Amino acid sequence: MGSKNGVATSAVSCILVLLMLVGSAESDFQQDRAECANQLAGLVTCLPYVGGDAKAPTLDCCSGLKQVVDKSEKCLCVLIKNRDNPNLGVKFNVSLVAKLPSLCQSPVNVTECISLLHLPANSPDAKVFEEFANITQSGSIATPVPSGREL
Repeated sequence: MGSKNGVATSAVSCILVLLMLVGSAESDFQQDRAECANQLAGLVTCLPYVGGDAKAPTLDCCSGLKQVVDKSEKCLCVLIKNRDNPNLGVKFNVSLVAKLPSLCQSPVNVTECISLLHLPANSPDAKVFEEFANITQSGSIATPVPSGREL
């Protein structure tokens, strides 16, 4: 149990570092990061799946994702936008992140992130969300598993 708490604490710290240290000149985006810091802590249990260490997300991960999506889809957009930030200290598999909402039965239209984050339509960041939408459309056989029983 102690190591799980240590991993969870480390993951929460990584997410908070991501949200605080990612450089951005846009004040709206800085406000979005601040608004989402606590909500994104609910995704800590998804790290084994999106990091490629588990074959399927846990039920706890899906529950955390549903809470984030219900409170603010924008927060998921913030996390996706900053997925490659080296200050995060955690690597995500982009395909796994994109499939997570579908696997957890919490569908999200990631192309809405373009308007939610006020991104120019033809910007590189906007294209990232369009690519995520394409990945989301592809099927997957993984299904959520109870916590502690990752495959």
